[in-house]
Parts: sequence; C-alpha cells; structure tokens
Amino acid sequence: MLSALRGALGFLSRLPVGGGEDAWAAFAASPAAFPLAGYVVGGLVALPFLATGAVPGPVVAAAYLVAVVAVTGVNHADGLADLGDAAAVHGTPAERREVMRDTTVGVGAVLALSTGLVALAFGALAATTLPVAVAVAAVLASEVSAKLAMAVLACLGSPSHEGFGATLIEGARPSDLLAPVAVALPIAIAVPVTAVALAAAVAVALGVSRWAERRLGGVGGDVFGATNELARVAAIHGAVAAWHLLAWGGPVWTRW
Repeated sequence: MLSALRGALGFLSRLPVGGGEDAWAAFAASPAAFPLAGYVVGGLVALPFLATGAVPGPVVAAAYLVAVVAVTGVNHADGLADLGDAAAVHGTPAERREVMRDTTVGVGAVLALSTGLVALAFGALAATTLPVAVAVAAVLASEVSAKLAMAVLACLGSPSHEGFGATLIEGARPSDLLAPVAVALPIAIAVPVTAVALAAAVAVALGVSRWAERRLGGVGGDVFGATNELARVAAIHGAVAAWHLLAWGGPVWTRW
C-alpha cells in the first residue's frame, strides 16, 4: 500500500515522492490509494485554515487557492477545461474526444475553469465562517472526497479509449470500491457533517460518469481530472452547508 500511495501522490500531486513504474502499477491496482492520498493532499491545503478567525476570511481563502495549485498542479484543471470544450460540441462521442485532444482553448474550457475556480473560492470563503477545527476538517474532507470520486470512476466506469483512464479502470472491479469507501469513512466519523461532503462527491462522480458514457463513449483521463475538480467544489460546499443547517437548529424549513 505504501508503494500504491507513492504512485497516487505522484499522479495526484506535485509532491516529490519518487515513484516509478512499480509505484504506478501498485496505484493502478489499488483504488484505496485515491482517498488515502487525499488525506495527505488535504492536510497540506487545509493549513491556511488554521488562521481562520485570526486573519480576514478572503486572505485565508486566497491562501487556500494558492495551496491547491502549489500542491496539486494543473493537470486536473486541464481535464476540467477539456471537458468544458467537449460539452460545448454538438457531435458524436468521437468528435467530442477529438476536441478534448485539441490544444486550443475554447469558450467551454474558459467557462468551466472560471466557474469551477469561482465556486471553489466561494466555498473556501464560506468555510472561514466555521470554527477552526471544523473548517480544517471540511477542507481535508473535500480532498478525500474528491479522490474518492475518482475511485468511483475507476471501479464503476468503462473506458472511452486506450490511455491513462483505461489503465485505472481495467485494473478495478465494482467490489473494489469497498476499500476506498472504508478509507474515506474515518473523516466522516470524526466530524459527521463531512459525511455530506463524501456523499456530494460520490454524486458528482456518478453524474459525470453517466454524462461521459453518453457523450464521450466512456471515461478517460480528462474525465478523472474534471471529476476531481468538480467533486472538490461540491464537497466543500456540502460540508459548509451541513454545518450551518445543524448549527442553526435543524433543517431550514423548521425555522419558517
């Protein structure tokens, strides 16, 4: 599992963990390495939230966005951009996949990236309204949830073509999803509102997978990257919303 974690961090982050072919092979065969790597990445990008309450919320949120880019790089954001361009195309799955391989940035890519960044920034800003420990847990859970979403694709998706996505999918079975779920559950047990983050991320994974099956003919590497970005946003908003609903005395309709 240590080798699989090293392979996962080598792909999911910019951390200098070494790796190599053996680590990659171990990672491809171990979906549980996805959320396990999420704990490492999440712990790092959550560090700015230790200053929650001591400095203005926008400063914390900005530092978080910088940390996300510094730790994870731009590979997954590139997947979101490519998916945005594919969504803007009216054509066959093959034509959409061809657009995703094009290096030209289209309107769909710009809209997808800008919307994702703004939504993540608002989620981070909202997280600064939480108690420090809960804010850190929410951000940590958003990364674990995003990686769990990728594990869902690996275990339940079907490949659209040969490549990175096919390598991960062909090495996993639906029953293998139990392990990554078990790895992700401790954060939900420690801070129950983060269970909403996990559920939101899984919902995103299932929705994107369904869309990709219909529009792209299956799941590829760009779909993995886009799912990571979208699931992170859904997870952090889900955790923040759950905390406020509980802190305010229950569901909103009980206060009408």
